Amino acid sequence: MTLTAAQPFVFTGCVELRQALDHRATDERELLERLEEVPAGSVFYHTHGYFLRHRPITTAYGNDFASWVATQVRDQVLAERLAVVNPFEFASLEHVREELASIIHDHLLRLPAVPRVEFGAPFYFQQSHIVEVSLGAGATTLAEFRAGLATVDASAIYFHMVEARARLGRRAGDFAEWIRTSLGMPELADGIELIDTYMTSLERVRARVLALVDGALEASPR
Repeated sequence: MTLTAAQPFVFTGCVELRQALDHRATDERELLERLEEVPAGSVFYHTHGYFLRHRPITTAYGNDFASWVATQVRDQVLAERLAVVNPFEFASLEHVREELASIIHDHLLRLPAVPRVEFGAPFYFQQSHIVEVSLGAGATTLAEFRAGLATVDASAIYFHMVEARARLGRRAGDFAEWIRTSLGMPELADGIELIDTYMTSLERVRARVLALVDGALEASPR
């Protein structure tokens, strides 16, 4: 028996509109000072937003701070410490900010001089605004959801799995929430909710969701 949702799932893509801020850093102490004062939206842009800008693959660094420290300041020790901070493990952007600031502060205490940019570019703080874009008709069955998920623009994976959880307060993510509440499939929803979106690509996240959905479809009675 095919389960049909009363409320269809509508895939939503997104476009990022960037805004430059009047904050920049040319050394690690300035990076710490600016990080402590920029809006929370800038923290989001340079951590969670990293995955929207680095598709279809990500780099060895999980956020813009680690990438800049590694490539422009050439401080591999701090870069590696910043890169292991998973922003999705924190309850709020302020907690992400505090963790990053604490790492930089601790690193500076151990050094005789502050590492700075010699031949590279300063770090320019930015923030972004997300414009939502509806991507066609909604899905009312798991099979329809699977068909839409397989072909939808990767920005929809970002919107429903990253933006929804980290900035919009929907902690389970939109895919898991709809499957749990509208289709009544809590085990599948739990599996999707547990997918780690850090240090991976949007296409790999898509593939992992598809694999779970395919498993549920194969197990469901015809």
